[in-house]
Amino acid sequence: MPDIKHFNPDVVLDDALEIFWRQGLPTTGIQALVTATGLSRSSLYATFGSKDGLYAAALERYIAQHSAPAFARLAAADGGLTAIEEFFAGLIDVRCSGPVAGWGCMVTNAYAGPECADPGIRTLLEDHHTTLERAMRAALDSAAGLGQLPPSTDLDAAASVLATLAYGVNLRSRAGADARALTDTVTAALAPLRAHPTPHHRSPHHEPS
Repeated sequence: MPDIKHFNPDVVLDDALEIFWRQGLPTTGIQALVTATGLSRSSLYATFGSKDGLYAAALERYIAQHSAPAFARLAAADGGLTAIEEFFAGLIDVRCSGPVAGWGCMVTNAYAGPECADPGIRTLLEDHHTTLERAMRAALDSAAGLGQLPPSTDLDAAASVLATLAYGVNLRSRAGADARALTDTVTAALAPLRAHPTPHHRSPHHEPS
């Protein structure tokens, strides 16, 4: 029996992540994973337990490699609404151009698929969502401090809306929406959050007769 330790699990996960991201869990067969990773079925099962176990490990790696760094940058940025705009611009760029265009987001794809019924997967998805909302809330806190928001803005509600918008961008891009349409949607969603200057009322002495 071959020694299953003679391969790099990180490389295997990267290969599995790519095929799961592109195809999803239900339509990815074990033979496709064997072909993608170059491992035997026995080695995959011995290391990850099952196809579902390999998927869970790949999803966790996706979040660590793709989602977490973007959320951390957003939470640490001090540009307020500008940082949120840049977050969505980067998201749209990845979803609509380059080598993974049209794949959507592995997390959003999981929400839309039967895999989200698995308690372990559901926990990963909920933790991801919580982190995204907190990053949006931090950026909105910065925006409020910069005077970019109307004073009455409910920051928690706005963060929830923007987090949900990110999932919408992911789904629409996977369905073929182009970058311009997605950018227009984001612009429209951010417009109500922008503070409008208080109108300067003229003195009655300067009103036209």
